[in-house]
Amino acid sequence: MKGNPPSALLDIHDLDAVWAEVKHLLLLISPRLDLSPIETAYDDLLRLFSGHYPGYRACNTRYHDIHHSTDTLVAMVRLMHGAHTEGRHFTQQELRLAPIAAIFHDSGYIQTADDTKGTGAKYTACHVKRSIEFLSSYLLAHGFPQEYIPAVTPILDCTRIDIDISKIDFPSDNSELLGQMLGTGDILSQMADREYLEKLLFLFYEFKEGKIRGFTNEFDLLKKTAGFYAQTKKRLNDGLGGVNRFMRVHFRTRWGLDRDLYAEAIDRHLAYLQQLTDQHHADYREMLNRGRLVQKLRSIEKGQ
Repeated sequence: MKGNPPSALLDIHDLDAVWAEVKHLLLLISPRLDLSPIETAYDDLLRLFSGHYPGYRACNTRYHDIHHSTDTLVAMVRLMHGAHTEGRHFTQQELRLAPIAAIFHDSGYIQTADDTKGTGAKYTACHVKRSIEFLSSYLLAHGFPQEYIPAVTPILDCTRIDIDISKIDFPSDNSELLGQMLGTGDILSQMADREYLEKLLFLFYEFKEGKIRGFTNEFDLLKKTAGFYAQTKKRLNDGLGGVNRFMRVHFRTRWGLDRDLYAEAIDRHLAYLQQLTDQHHADYREMLNRGRLVQKLRSIEKGQ
């Protein structure tokens, strides 16, 4: 296990295995939890991102893809499991609502069937608002209580990188904790992804279409990522309450590993990224070989 990422314990590309692990952890937290609404939501997420959900197109953003959504779900539930192990109690409503919030936290990137211009990346700046709208409609359509909607909104708001979390009106301490967990899981799942550095190339083009300023080209985004993480660590520790500490508790309890595999993976990525930006300005793409993502990017550029 030394030097391996969190994906060494779970094949993130096996979506059945992902659900099995999420189910296992939720039942460790609450053995009598009714998992059926969460499983339905998970199945609907797969339908939504694959283009089989009525009224919506398939996901066409290559950074914010299905695996980012399922990775965030796993990270969220791992944090909840760690907190539970430390004695934090969650109600049955919270145990249903929080995973569903994680499941649909990036549904705002998905275009409606009649929206055929560009990709979902054009919604980058407003995707959280669109995710809240989608999830609110989804909850009502699936018979969830009306009070779930105001409960889920502040949790999803915590994934907004531009928001001051101290200004969010949380209805309870647990709501704030779950929001902090979702915001944390969203960040950790991206940056600990084994193919994170390769995916940053796709993120640049999502930012470009979404009119997110601050990056002149792919290499500029790579260079600025180290600075971004310095800001992110402050956000994790302050606004997001340092809930990433529950990861180590989770790995110790679930796997017998007294380590935070997310933090270790992120540190490795940033060390390699520093080497890459220092020494490979001209051939940085050649240094990014995981998942054949650079080859896919070249095919897209050639119109293949």
